Amino acid sequence: MDNFTLKGSIIALITPFKNNGKEVDYESLGKLIDFQIENGTDAILVCGTTGESPTLTYDEHRNVIKFAVEYTKGRVPVIAGTGANSLHEALELTAFAKEVGADAALVVVPYYNKPSQEGIYRHFKTLATEVDIPIIVYNIPGRTCREIEVSTLARLREECPNIVGSKESVGNMDRISELKSKLGEDFIVLSGDDSLTLPMMALGASGVISVANHILPKEVRDMVHSALSGDFNKARKLHYKLFPLFKALFMDTNPIPVKTATWMLGLIEEKSFRLPLCEMSSDKENQLREVLKSYNLKVVR
Repeated sequence: MDNFTLKGSIIALITPFKNNGKEVDYESLGKLIDFQIENGTDAILVCGTTGESPTLTYDEHRNVIKFAVEYTKGRVPVIAGTGANSLHEALELTAFAKEVGADAALVVVPYYNKPSQEGIYRHFKTLATEVDIPIIVYNIPGRTCREIEVSTLARLREECPNIVGSKESVGNMDRISELKSKLGEDFIVLSGDDSLTLPMMALGASGVISVANHILPKEVRDMVHSALSGDFNKARKLHYKLFPLFKALFMDTNPIPVKTATWMLGLIEEKSFRLPLCEMSSDKENQLREVLKSYNLKVVR
């Protein structure tokens, strides 16, 4: 996997629903993909946290991956979220993603089980050995209760060439420094938090798997590519411009605010969620609407 690269502004795509959340809205999903590609987004991730993967049925999960690959038609890389707390399920989803042509798999650290570092190592080692697809490890301890240690990632990287990088949803910049210094320049580090993208990129991260891309994809891409080209003055100005949006999209549990915002902007037909996720309070919706208006966006709902 030495020739695999991934950098830039990557969308962590929502999964739109219809009929009050009973079905995936594939028409809206296709429109979202087109909107991102037309605005310069570098790659698309489906079935991640923002895609409400925990509430998708197994068949829906597979169908969304397949749809995204087929609809995108190679215009940009497609990354499939295929992680699970069950190795068996993660193996099946990752193998399916490879079979239908996904360019890479994003695999979250096993959650709820609270495995040891040795258990995490064996989980990813088995996945990487069984399925020959580029794997990006998703480190999000706020949701999984476990952080994959840098030493564990280094062990996996040494033994599994298709473990190519990590998505880091952490606020610890020392960890990013340690990752880049110990795993080398060719190990891909991607920010998993829009507001931390620029600090991470200053330390060598290659870009972001973004939520804010749903709303201002050109501007997020411009910020990321400015940093990639070394123009941190421009990147910093864009970061400060986008910062209120970054924070507003996390005023409630992700993806509730971003799905609400895409509905307000008319990008999806329903702001449907699946329990235990539900709509925002009216006060928060009004706050979010005002933030969107502050960017001169056309709020239609």
